[in-house]
Amino acid sequence: MTGLDDDLQGMSRDRLIAEVRRLRQGIREHRDASGHDLCWHHPQLWGLLPERIDPAVAIPPWPKFLRGCLKYREALERELPSAPCWIGSMTDRDQARSRRGPADQR
Repeated sequence: MTGLDDDLQGMSRDRLIAEVRRLRQGIREHRDASGHDLCWHHPQLWGLLPERIDPAVAIPPWPKFLRGCLKYREALERELPSAPCWIGSMTDRDQARSRRGPADQR
């Protein structure tokens, strides 16, 4: 039986190092997200995996979805109480992204 990560067995040391760097960069981009970017759909992160599948995403109904948003925000309040509060709007975020270069966008 083959495993999902069997491709690693045939990689050279240099190729493995390059793969680790690529994965770390993707994780850092996700980690460094702020504002509403923390809770968006992240196919670019999943795209770092070698298997190319269309993830089956199930979306809860609105009331349940919004309760999950509240729980997530409450968890951030508990776990990161000193985090600065971002008061910008979604439009502000999109405008800020359009002013930055591609290397700066997350």
